[in-house]
This record gives sequence, C-alpha cells and structure tokens, in this order.
Amino acid sequence: MQEIGFVFGNAIAHIDEVLSRGWKIDDFVNRLAFHLSASKDFFEEIAKYRAARRIWYKLMKDKYEAQNPKSYEFRFHIQTAGSSLTQQQPMVNIVRTAYQALEAVLGGCQSMHTNSYDEALCLPSEEAVLLALRTQQTIQEEIRVGNTIDPMAGSYYVEWLTDELEDRIWKYMDKIAGAGGIVKTLESGWIYREMRDAFKKRQTMIEVGDERVIGVNRYMVDQLDFENIFRTNPEAGRMEVERIQKLKAKRDNDKLQTALDQLRKVCEKEENVLPVVMEATKHGATVGEICDIYREIFKIWEPPIVV
Repeated sequence: MQEIGFVFGNAIAHIDEVLSRGWKIDDFVNRLAFHLSASKDFFEEIAKYRAARRIWYKLMKDKYEAQNPKSYEFRFHIQTAGSSLTQQQPMVNIVRTAYQALEAVLGGCQSMHTNSYDEALCLPSEEAVLLALRTQQTIQEEIRVGNTIDPMAGSYYVEWLTDELEDRIWKYMDKIAGAGGIVKTLESGWIYREMRDAFKKRQTMIEVGDERVIGVNRYMVDQLDFENIFRTNPEAGRMEVERIQKLKAKRDNDKLQTALDQLRKVCEKEENVLPVVMEATKHGATVGEICDIYREIFKIWEPPIVV
C-alpha cells in the first residue's frame, strides 16, 4: 500500500501542477506511465497491480473528470525486486526473478525488467543478463500466460485481496494528503521517516525469522565459492578520461559556451531545458558540464534529516 500510495501521491502532484498551468487532463495524462516493483508475495503483488488500475480509473473519472477513455488506462512497467536477491546461494535468485516476472504478467504489466541473478554480488555478467532476458521470453513464448487479460479475475482470494489493498491504499493516500501532499512530505522529511520505518520493520522481520529468506535465515549452507564474478575493466576510468580529453580538444568551445550560457538563462527562467540541452550536447557538452549549471542555478538539494 505504501508503494502505490507514494506512486499516486507523486502522480497527483504532477497532474495538479500541469493543470494549474492551463492544460486539460485529457491533453497529457494518457502519456503518463508508472514504474512499479514485483516483489516476493506472489498473490499480494498481483492484487497490488489490480488495485492500482482500479484507483487510477477512479482518480481519472471522479477526481479529474477525464473524458478520453485512454486517460483511464493505467500503464506500468515493473522491475523484479533487486532487494529480494541474496549473496547467499545466488542461483536461487533465478527462481525468485522468474516468479516475480510471472506475477507481473499475471497482474497486467505492459513492460518489465528482470534482474540478473548475480546482482547481489557484482555488476551483471553477460551470462546472467542473457538468462534474465530468456526468463521473460520463456514466460511470453512458452508459458503464454499473457494470452488472456486479467487471468486471476474471479479468484475469491485475489478479488478479496484486491479489495483489501485498494481500501488500504486509499487510506494511505489520505494520510499523505493529510501530511500536506507529496511535495510537503518531501520537504518535511515525513516521507523519509515512513520509508525508514518500513525498511527497519522489514529488516527486523528477516533478522528474527518472521520473514523467511532462503539461504539467509532458512536452509543455510556453508558459503560456496561463486566463480563467475564480473568486474569492470580496471583501465576503464583512465580510458574514459582520455576519451573526454579528446572530445574537449576537437569540439568548438565557443559554440559550446554559447549553448551553456543559454542553458543557464533557461534554468534561471525555469523554462524547458530539453531543447537547449540537446543543442549543448550536439556541440560536445559533457554530462558534468550540464550538471554544473544545474548545481549553479538550482543548488544541491539535501534531503531533510530523518529523526
């Protein structure tokens, strides 16, 4: 409920801001897409996606009075839960990721990212990345659970759980609104306290064994050597510095400076930076040079201290 509450709290803040600038809801809202997690509780995750679709529909119909049916469509991407992956017995992560991908498809996602099984150990190896892709393709091509819409509909448990989650999410959204809305909760630190408490509760449950994690607090074995550890090229940093130096040597720095000065003016006016950023990068601007201007104008935002 917290995940979806944060998602829709953000959505409401963005929508209200755009509406305040004179746009109509149907002008833009069907362009919005959401990024959700697929975690460990199989039926709960499916019900979560179903509840989110219901809430989005009701927000569009009742709160914002959208007229275009496309505005009612809740489009979302999922990523399997990296937080569920373990260093212990990392091959078990293959199973975890497959089940999480399956629940996302059963819940109706439009796109997904499956994590690589070695991500708790290192940057993903090519072997692990390919297996993550094949996991998706197996679900799509062989298991074919995506051949029907909302295949879990009608299950008494999934329907009850969807109702329960929807009710709790609405109440949590009311809690966010009562704390001032998503922007105010970011400024005050309220949202960070909520996340901190949730993380602490979850970690405590794992430590005491109330939440079971294979290899961590259940069915432990002596740590096995895992040989296929992917490491970046130790020379990569030096090679990148040389590449940037060559870029700076050959680019037209006068044209670049003009573009960066224009970016500074656009930032000061709080206008759309994208066209100017495109122009600057066309003249060889680096990410660092662009971000230096952001830091100069907007300063560095520091999250409130959580107490």
